[in-house]
Amino acid sequence: MKISSQNFSTFLTRIAMAHLLVLLLLVWAPRSHGADEPALSAEEIQKFGERMYRDGILPSGAPMQDTLGERMYREGILPSGEPMQAFVSGDVPVSGTSFTCISCHLRSGLGSVEGQVITPPTNGRILYQPREPFIKGYEHVPSFHNYAVDLPPRPAYTDESLAELITSGIDPTGRSVVKVMPIYDLEDRDMEILIAYLKMLSEQQSPGVTESEIKFATVIVEGTDPAAIESMLVPLEFGVSRKNSLATASGTNDRVARMGYNMLGPDLLQKKFSLARWILKGPSSTWRAQLDAYYQVEPVFALLGGISEGDWEPVHRFCEENRIPNILPIVDYPVISDHDWYTLYFSRGVRQEGESAARYLHGMYDLFAGRAIVQVSRDSRKGHALADGFREVWAETNHPAAVDIILKEGEQFTAERLQQIITELKPAALIVWDDESALAAFDGLPGNADRPGVVLASGTYVGKALWTVPEQLRDLLSFTYPYRLPQDDVRYDLAVRKVLLGKSPDPYDTKLIKQSYIANELMGKALMEMRGEYYRDFFFDVIGMMPDEYYPLYERVGFGPGQRYASKGCFIVQLGKGEKPLLERRSEWVTR
Repeated sequence: MKISSQNFSTFLTRIAMAHLLVLLLLVWAPRSHGADEPALSAEEIQKFGERMYRDGILPSGAPMQDTLGERMYREGILPSGEPMQAFVSGDVPVSGTSFTCISCHLRSGLGSVEGQVITPPTNGRILYQPREPFIKGYEHVPSFHNYAVDLPPRPAYTDESLAELITSGIDPTGRSVVKVMPIYDLEDRDMEILIAYLKMLSEQQSPGVTESEIKFATVIVEGTDPAAIESMLVPLEFGVSRKNSLATASGTNDRVARMGYNMLGPDLLQKKFSLARWILKGPSSTWRAQLDAYYQVEPVFALLGGISEGDWEPVHRFCEENRIPNILPIVDYPVISDHDWYTLYFSRGVRQEGESAARYLHGMYDLFAGRAIVQVSRDSRKGHALADGFREVWAETNHPAAVDIILKEGEQFTAERLQQIITELKPAALIVWDDESALAAFDGLPGNADRPGVVLASGTYVGKALWTVPEQLRDLLSFTYPYRLPQDDVRYDLAVRKVLLGKSPDPYDTKLIKQSYIANELMGKALMEMRGEYYRDFFFDVIGMMPDEYYPLYERVGFGPGQRYASKGCFIVQLGKGEKPLLERRSEWVTR
């Protein structure tokens, strides 16, 4: 069969559609968003397949060609499924999967800034316009000027000159970029697909943004402690109110207008923020439908904060499938994923304490002389998360597995059980993932000559009881502690006082206020760095380029490109001596 060159891309696209239709039949039929939703019927699958074949439209609504181009841009994979062929320094062959476009130009295509190294945007809307050493309308805004002045002027790209840049490394001015950019060996049909994708990349401003407003929402799971909800909301609503006051004042006060212009630029200065409350009720299997309904009524640019004392995965999946950023929800059980993109978490949750404990014990394993490590965990969600985190990291060390003991519901960890473990297993280290009720079992530990050399528990699981450990036990019990030590965090209490506006902190949870304060600050800094480009992927690209920040509560907060967990470590601590003891470090910041 002979196919003309102009129809080859259409032919290739339809071949790919046929493959995807097979995937639909094999994979999507049993899939549903919630446990109560029915699977797709054969008739529905057939309709999706016809739409893919006839119109080139995926079930998600995305054009098929855009998806092929997206894979080339993000993964370095050709529509055929083969890796793209790339060359560095002009002639050194490498796999395109190792030198993808996204590596430098980032997911949004709006470029990156790493110190003094600026990688220009590669999306069509900017490529197909001439570049000047300034951004029109922002000539006197320092952050905008410092960015634009380092990019050399050039004429607008055309399809032909863009193809030449990609395949030969020559830009429209005749300048070679092969020293800093790979070149790619692409057939005409593949080049057409990639350029078509670049033309639509970051083309339409994301939902939730208008000329006068940026809309946010925060998700609250019904049944959460009301004091915790208010503690989460106070910093967010303070930030929204402060931004809106600045926008209003800039219209009547020249001094405020100049200050705001220099910090934010005219566009962000004039925009007001709104924060809706999306309250989820009932079982988590029904949350997806509620989220869809909220979003249909009022699309938002991002979810800011949020709080749940239990599940969060339905919210996480909603954000993934709708490409909606979620900035730092307050949850103990974040979704653990190496590839999801649209939710940023404070940490890996309580699981991270178990992971840090494994790394801490690994560092002293040679001292154990082959003696066992015993892990006792409560049969609860928190107990399982801690134990799983320890177990997974410990397996990576290739040491013998720890002995696992599970405390069933209603079963107490007693002094008798502790003595049985010591007598029978003679552990070098004992880990007890249980609540404060387990602490009484250690009362006789000081007089036990065979006691383990290391006894570890979770500082967050025992909670406030950490501060009541009897003095004779303080040298013997160590705790995982995933925050900055309280005496070192005092200097950040100003943040709490600022957002409370003179109100007493007593009714609030100051830890939650600090967490929510971080979410608000991170959101504000990212928007200021976005140069008026309000695209959701760029929002996260900007956050990924930020240096580590020193905020309240956590030792360090930072996201490298693609990272989704802000705080990556934990201290091992003991309670100090005296009537007003302080926590004392027994380790440096134990990181992943």
